[in-house]
Amino acid sequence: MYSTMHPHKSLFRIRSTTKIIQAVSSLLILILFTHPLQAQESGIDSLRQTSKAFASVAKKVSPAVVFIQVEMTVQNQPAMEFSSPFGNGGPFGDEFFRRFFGPSFPGQQGQPHQAPPQQHAMGQGSGFIVSANGYILTNNHVVGDADKITVKLQDGREFTAKTIGTDPHSDVALIKIDAKGLPVLALGDSDALEVGEWVVAIGNPFGLSHTLTVGVVSAKGRSSVGLADYENFIQTDAAINPGNSGGPLVDLDGRAVGMNTAIFSRSGGYMGIGFAIPINMIKAIKKQLIETGSVTRGYLGIVIQDLTPDLAKSFGLDLHKGVLVAEVSKNSPAEHAGLKQGDVIIEFDGKAVEQVGSFRNRVALNAPGSSKPITVLRKGERRTLTVTIGRLPEGEQQASTSGAPQTLDKLGLTVQSLTSDLARQFDLKDKKGVVVTQVRAGSVAAMAGIRPGTVIQEVNRTAVSNTEEFLQAVAKSPKGDAVLLLIREGRYSRFVALKVE
Repeated sequence: MYSTMHPHKSLFRIRSTTKIIQAVSSLLILILFTHPLQAQESGIDSLRQTSKAFASVAKKVSPAVVFIQVEMTVQNQPAMEFSSPFGNGGPFGDEFFRRFFGPSFPGQQGQPHQAPPQQHAMGQGSGFIVSANGYILTNNHVVGDADKITVKLQDGREFTAKTIGTDPHSDVALIKIDAKGLPVLALGDSDALEVGEWVVAIGNPFGLSHTLTVGVVSAKGRSSVGLADYENFIQTDAAINPGNSGGPLVDLDGRAVGMNTAIFSRSGGYMGIGFAIPINMIKAIKKQLIETGSVTRGYLGIVIQDLTPDLAKSFGLDLHKGVLVAEVSKNSPAEHAGLKQGDVIIEFDGKAVEQVGSFRNRVALNAPGSSKPITVLRKGERRTLTVTIGRLPEGEQQASTSGAPQTLDKLGLTVQSLTSDLARQFDLKDKKGVVVTQVRAGSVAAMAGIRPGTVIQEVNRTAVSNTEEFLQAVAKSPKGDAVLLLIREGRYSRFVALKVE
């Protein structure tokens, strides 16, 4: 049986379907056109929130950031005249230009002239208040040689500050003003800081008070930069310029995570690479400066080097992290604890050890007399020893942790005491001196023809028989002078002068 549909009903259904299609089409068009607008508005809202976050940090932090002006007497030497973009002498003093621009200021070189033996100079930098009763943290290179220190607060008040203590080896200084009820900058946790996080630098670049710049953490644990003896820098792309030194690097919660210290620059201006001292290192230094006015560092009495893949392979180890003990000093805390030459240190005080720079810093910040567990690999076996931290003698500090490691890094070589095993490894008959175990490609040592197996017998005409004597001799090399080495390769000896720029 067939059924038929009334023609009026068919027409009604067609019209109804058409209306439905038109409605759906209109809805789709509305969705398609409004979605980008909503997404755009959402993106703008997100940017507004980020902008407000930075503004909030500025309001919270700026009152605790101070402008520091110093006056000092400097000894002059005959120098070349330069044309500086900042005028004759610049607004910040020669020390600040040398720190950021190198030994020669940018400009047109003139004729040498005789300067007076002494000159009254002025410099400036930044700092941040860490206690309501007037303690202020800044860089040693800002206030270390100052005859007078003037601190200016954001509210316009000025105070004469006194130096509580300085630590040239880390470039940290603590000063104090006679005031109470001051705004204080909270200290954060630099160990918890991660690469890629937003950070804010606040200071007084070029005398422009309370300038804020924004960037991210580019890297952590930068050492061998050559700015201080103890380095563990936070690298950031937040703009840092002369005058920022001593100011805080803060996180989005307004807590100081570092102290802005220097920039890397080939032109003298900002190039996207700045360095800040991590606040956790500063906390330990600050405590000692308040208590004693100076810093005493822990000491183990070992010569160490990074564990390269080649060294790991030669020691039969399947790891590329840790530090290799190249030498253990007699009657040192390390010897008393049972450390031996050839041990690979993989843990200290319960935390992994990855490289020389960070390990040295961690040991140095421990109080003498404290006992710490230290885990080593010895012939592939894991051993945990207990070491009682010693006190680093000042002379030892100058010799073994000051100029020598920086100079060796710039020379591009690593040495070890010449043992019987090394003599056999490099087929050496003469056992007097130290043997070069590594040479960095492209370094001044490599360009001078020094290679692994070369024996260094003298440094600046002083005979050396072990790495300790070698480090002491290198550390005594005058800054700017070439290091004169007497080296022996096979049957022949020769002198090599290595110039460190």
